[in-house]
Amino acid sequence: MATNSAIESLQPKPPSRLNKYALSCAILASTNSILLGYDIGVMSGAMLYIKENLKMTRIQQEILVGSLNVCSLFGALASGKTSDLIGRRYTIVLAAATFLIGALLMGLAISYAMLLVGRVVAGIGVGYSLMIAPVYTAEVSPAMTRGFLTSLPEVFINIGILLGYVFNYSLSGLPENINWRLMLGLAALPALGVAIGVMIMPESPRWLVMKSRMEEARKVLRKTSENDQEAELRLEEMVNAVGNDVSNDWKGEGVWKELFFPSPLVRRILVVAIGINFFMQASGNDAVVYYTPEVFKSAGIRKKKHLMGITIIMGITKTSFVLISALFLDRFGRRPLLLLGSIGMVFSLAGLGMGSMYLEKLGNGERPLWAIALCVVALCADVSFFSIGLGPITWVYSSEIFPMRLRAQGSSLAVSVNRVVSGAVAMSFLSIAHKITYGGMFFGFSGIMILGTIFFYFFVVETKGKSLEEIEALFEDKENCITRETSER
Repeated sequence: MATNSAIESLQPKPPSRLNKYALSCAILASTNSILLGYDIGVMSGAMLYIKENLKMTRIQQEILVGSLNVCSLFGALASGKTSDLIGRRYTIVLAAATFLIGALLMGLAISYAMLLVGRVVAGIGVGYSLMIAPVYTAEVSPAMTRGFLTSLPEVFINIGILLGYVFNYSLSGLPENINWRLMLGLAALPALGVAIGVMIMPESPRWLVMKSRMEEARKVLRKTSENDQEAELRLEEMVNAVGNDVSNDWKGEGVWKELFFPSPLVRRILVVAIGINFFMQASGNDAVVYYTPEVFKSAGIRKKKHLMGITIIMGITKTSFVLISALFLDRFGRRPLLLLGSIGMVFSLAGLGMGSMYLEKLGNGERPLWAIALCVVALCADVSFFSIGLGPITWVYSSEIFPMRLRAQGSSLAVSVNRVVSGAVAMSFLSIAHKITYGGMFFGFSGIMILGTIFFYFFVVETKGKSLEEIEALFEDKENCITRETSER
C-alpha cells in the first residue's frame, strides 16, 4: 500500500560509497558559489559604513543591494547557451573571471556610480555561477550520492556568507573610508583561486556525450564510477537519452523553443523547477540576510560591533544546518527535508514577526532582553530551516529534473526566475518595511511559505537514488507520483 511505501522511503538506506574523484570535481565546481555567499554576507555589514561614507538614501541602498541580484538574471539567462556552446568547465571559469572584475571595481570604487557598476558586473558572474555549478556537479555525480554532491554549492554559499560576516567583524575597526572597500575588494582573491583551480577539472561527461566525444566521456565516467561496468552502464544511459538529436556540431539549438512551447512533460518539469526557485526567494531569505543589521538596529542593538557579532552567530548556525541537510539528502530524500524546512520557516518567520512588532511598538522605550532574544532565536531558526530545505534542495532539484539536452538552458531559465524574485525582494524590502514595519514583512514571508509548503506537497516528486536519465520518467505520466499515491489510498 501507499502508506507502507511512504514509510519505507523514509527509512535510511545503507550509504553508497562516496567516489573521491566525483567529490573533488564537485568541491572545485562548488567553490564558485563562495563568491555569491561572500557578497551576501559582507554586504550586510559593509552597507552600515557605505551609506554613511557615501551619504546614500534608503532608495540608493536598495538599488545597490538589489542590483547584483537583478543583473545576475542576465548571467543566468546566458549561462545555459554558453555552457552548451563552450562546455560546463569553461563556463565556470568565465563566471569566476566576471566576478573578479566586479570585485575589483567595488573595492576601488570612489563614488556610488562606480560601486554600482562593480555590483552590476559581479552580478552577471553570480548569475553564471548559480546555474553552472549545480548542473556540472549533477552531471558528474553518481546517482546514489548526487544529492549530497549537488547540495555542495549551497554549502559553499553558506561558507561564503560566514566568511563575509567574519571579515565584516575583523575589518570594522578600520576607518570608514577604507574598511568597506577592503570588505568588498577581498572577494577578488577567491574568484582568482576558483578560476585557476577549475582548469584542472574534467569536462562534464554528459556534455561530452552531446558533442559525440564518447571516449572522453568514458574516461571521465570511469573515474567517477565504482567500476568499469558501472561506467559503461552510465554511458549507455546517456547515449540512449541523447539519441540522434545532437552531434559534435550541436550548440544548444532549438532548446528555447522547446522551453517556451513545451510538451506536457516539459511543462510539468518547468512548473516544478520555476515554482521551487520562486519560493526560495519569495521566502525573503536573501533580504533577511542582507538586512539583518538593519533589522536588529531597529530592535535596539545600536553598536556596530554587536551587530556584526550577531551576524556571525547566524552564519555559523546557517552553515551548520546546510551541512546536516547535505549529509542526509541521499538517505531521507529531497521531499521530506524540503517539507520539514518549509514548515519550520512558516513558524520561525511568524515568531520573528511577533518579536519585531512588539519591539517596534515600544518605540524608543526600554527594550526587554527576552524580546531581543526571541528575535535572534527566531531569525537563526528561520535561516536554519531554510538551510535544511529550500537552500540546498532548490539547486539539487533544478539541476537534476530536466532532460539532458534541456538541462543547461532549462536550469538557466529557472535560476533566472530565482534572480528576478531575489532582486525584487531585496530592492523593495526597506521601502515596504518602512510602510508596514519589519514585523509586517516577516508575517508576509510566513504567509508566502504556507503557500510554498502546499505547492511542494502536491508538485514535488522524490528523485533520490535515480539516475538523471531515470528522473525524466517520473514526469512522463499526466499524474505525478503524489497523485498516484493518493488514488491508491
